[in-house]
Amino acid sequence: MITHSLFFRLKYPIGSPEEHTFFNALAKLSTISGVENFTILKQISQKNEFDYGLNIEFENQEAFQTFHQNPHHALFFKIYWPDFVEDCMELDFEKADLVDIPN
Repeated sequence: MITHSLFFRLKYPIGSPEEHTFFNALAKLSTISGVENFTILKQISQKNEFDYGLNIEFENQEAFQTFHQNPHHALFFKIYWPDFVEDCMELDFEKADLVDIPN
């Protein structure tokens, strides 16, 4: 399982029409084949400068690569990301089987 996470701050105020436009476009990425557990997050503390997050899971590296090569993904990042996002951090992780964690 691969977890793809983006944490970001928009150029526009929280609750603005631009914010609404951005998140409607972002949500359409959830329909790309291989996307699992698509979750948009909002910050609830002041521990960092990001207001929002996005978590997506992929079953394997192939699904992860397919997502990144999808034309809808490329178009979103060409049209919306540069005009709407002020700052971001991207994290990509896979499960590390370092210890047995009890259920």
